[in-house]
Amino acid sequence: MKTYLRLLSFAKPLGRFLTPFVLTSLVASVFGVLNFTLLIPLLSILFDKVDTKEMQSFLSQSAPSLTTSPTGFFRYYFAHVFQQYGKVGALQFVCIVIVISVLLNNLFKYLSVRQLESFKARMVAKLREAVFSRTLNLHLGFFSNERKGNLISRITTDVQEVENSIANTLSAASKEVFLLVGYVTALLSISVKLTLFAIIVIPISGGFIATLVRRMKRDAQEGQRRLSSLVSLLDETFGGMRVVKGFVAEGFILDKFRNENDGYRNAIRSLANRRELASPFSEVMGVAVVAGILFYGGSLVLSGQSDLTAAEFISYIAIFSQVTRPAKDISNAFSGSQRGLTSGERVLELIDTQPAIQDKPNAVTLDTFRDRISVQNVSFAYNTDTPVLRDISFDLPKGKTIALVGSSGGGKSTIADLIPRFYDPTSGTILIDGVDMRDCTVASLREQMGIVTQESILFNDTIFNNIAFGSTATEAEIMDAARIANAHTFIMEQPDGYQTMIGDRGGKLSGGQRQRISIARAILKNPPILILDEATSALDTESEKLVQEALTRLMTNRTTLVIAHRLSTIQHADEILVVNQGRIVERGRHDELLMLDEGFYRKLSTMQSV
Repeated sequence: MKTYLRLLSFAKPLGRFLTPFVLTSLVASVFGVLNFTLLIPLLSILFDKVDTKEMQSFLSQSAPSLTTSPTGFFRYYFAHVFQQYGKVGALQFVCIVIVISVLLNNLFKYLSVRQLESFKARMVAKLREAVFSRTLNLHLGFFSNERKGNLISRITTDVQEVENSIANTLSAASKEVFLLVGYVTALLSISVKLTLFAIIVIPISGGFIATLVRRMKRDAQEGQRRLSSLVSLLDETFGGMRVVKGFVAEGFILDKFRNENDGYRNAIRSLANRRELASPFSEVMGVAVVAGILFYGGSLVLSGQSDLTAAEFISYIAIFSQVTRPAKDISNAFSGSQRGLTSGERVLELIDTQPAIQDKPNAVTLDTFRDRISVQNVSFAYNTDTPVLRDISFDLPKGKTIALVGSSGGGKSTIADLIPRFYDPTSGTILIDGVDMRDCTVASLREQMGIVTQESILFNDTIFNNIAFGSTATEAEIMDAARIANAHTFIMEQPDGYQTMIGDRGGKLSGGQRQRISIARAILKNPPILILDEATSALDTESEKLVQEALTRLMTNRTTLVIAHRLSTIQHADEILVVNQGRIVERGRHDELLMLDEGFYRKLSTMQSV
């Protein structure tokens, strides 16, 4: 119930939707029940069993209020029509009232559905926005530990399940309950004795359905887990199709898909089998009770031991036959809601996830970069006890270039991730202009930095929008940035120039072209601090030359941290830090490090020159 109410809260203000929904559902239910109570006078006329004494008593009274006593209001005017126009006129009156009642019943039913749809649309939109917003603000480490397909599944399919089942439960919990109460009230007004006999089915059905619901929740959890795995597999397969084809791994991938697909099928089949069992069980129980009433009540009527007339008894059976429908809808809705509640729990779990990197209360806002970044005795470990960095210390003064070199896995990229505070150090501090980065707002800190990585992260959009990427830059500013990045010439050769769509992850462009667009994006941002993470290591010689020229222009008059794979690209760095197994083992300028006998940097340089 806690999960259900919290999901509903995303449609706030609830009164805006629920008040008119409840009112229209209530009025629709009143007219829905009235349609069947009108059978009594209709059948009484047809069977020539109109109680004239009762008619006379109504004629002697004043007209009751429609809102306080709808049936009394109807009987009052029915008595007057019967007295004035006879049986045929009364029959005509009843038929007209039935048509009007059915019309009003469907009108208010339509209005209630409109309110429900508005409620669903708002709730789902707000829920999807909340979960996406929360996901965007989570720390980078979260995305390293979570499969993208699982996140996509929560934002899409899980939210869709919430829309389908939670809203249906809300409808059943109000509209169908009103109908059920109305029918039971009408039954009690006709015969208390028969109604008490009939409601023995309720605790039996309730116990059976409660058992089903518990088992369906387990099936729903397994189904959603399997569906998330399927989405993850699809995302990984389509994103790595070149590798799948290159290693002839279609059969391997297909086997993995079949395994997850079969697991999902079995979970959903088990869930559906149990869910569908609730409906026939309720219906069989309802028909059994109707048969029992027919036998028991019919025996009393035929033997003259009942106060019910034939018209009242037939109307009672007709109304009771309708009780099973809202009862069945309620049981179906609550049994079907288990999948939605399971999905809701998965969505709320993501919303409740707290980012590891957050602004402190009263965090400092950085308006500019003035002096230096100081890394002091920093150690870092991911989610293990094995440290990736050990006691790292260095300064990055304003306007200088510091290069990080070393073997793969030594910790270079981790250092680069700590500077923009993608992660916080396990121990030690990183200062920017003398202020601990953890005391600064994350947004203002990253505003001072531009990042160009080895893998060019582009989006399935135009070249123009990929360079602009959230900024409000003019076309002239975009072109200037592209020229500095050596990208303008090849962009103008594209079919639509700057408005050319570049495909998923920039797949229509070469590696060097993608990288130059990334550099143009960083140039446009014009950050005082620049982080280059092996930005040329994956390029051919010609592309590397163009990209290196663009990077040189980008680095001019900026504070730069460079992770270098090719030592030739960082020979002019102000200081080179050699990182090995999480420690800085050497530091100095290029020519100084080459002078060290048996030095790590000298070995790297020798290997690359061979």
